[in-house]
Amino acid sequence: MSQVLFRRLFFCLLGLVMVAPLAVVLGVSVNEKRSLTFPPQGFNMGWYSELFLDPAWFGALLNSLTIALISAAVSVAIALPLAWFSWRYRLWWVKVFVALGLLPFLLPPVISALGFLSFWTQTGLYGQSWTVVVSHGVFLVSLPLVSISLGFASLDSALPEAAATMGADDWKILRTVLLPLVRPYIISGFAFAFVISLNEYIISYMTIGAVLETLPMKIFNSLRYGYTPVIAAASVFFVVVTVGILSLVAQFSDLPKLLGAPAR
Repeated sequence: MSQVLFRRLFFCLLGLVMVAPLAVVLGVSVNEKRSLTFPPQGFNMGWYSELFLDPAWFGALLNSLTIALISAAVSVAIALPLAWFSWRYRLWWVKVFVALGLLPFLLPPVISALGFLSFWTQTGLYGQSWTVVVSHGVFLVSLPLVSISLGFASLDSALPEAAATMGADDWKILRTVLLPLVRPYIISGFAFAFVISLNEYIISYMTIGAVLETLPMKIFNSLRYGYTPVIAAASVFFVVVTVGILSLVAQFSDLPKLLGAPAR
């Protein structure tokens, strides 16, 4: 009985520690005064309106959403053929490419950011707005690669053989048989890459910091010049988007399995 009580107390304390910072940020975001103070002095939801109505904030938000959408699509476009080829043919050199696909996300983000900065500078392309999309797409390819690989691993390896006996080639098997079965894993990989790209700061700053401003960059820049509750409102927006996307993933796919939990 004491062990059960201790376990409950431990998880309650853990939940409190995790929720407390969000509660503080949420309180600050509705502060009536133009300052980051907690407890909030008054109640004002106008800071959320400013996030969408102020051209500077809304422009940064649109930049982040656009970059995240395209970067996630790039990551999936790279990961899908790698995962399929590795599952279909199981060649050793394909595993090398899969390992290379997993490597960027295993490195500290600052190391990857410095690598991208050096690459774009040496090629003379530094400052182009599209470089951050490519950088995010390469950096985040590990997420859809793992997700889609789990999807292919869950399939019966006899499926392609059965389809081939019916006269289907590899492309038709992939398009009509395999992709519908792994679609939840593709969507999940896209969602994970989108969320991380939306919140990413270091690589964005290193690749387009002087050209384009994303929402995380806008938050950090605002911290230098003035503390306003709009910063907290933007942080709450990030949390809401992240929780919403992960909730959709959990509803339409096996989220614990996608996060690496063993099958029950």
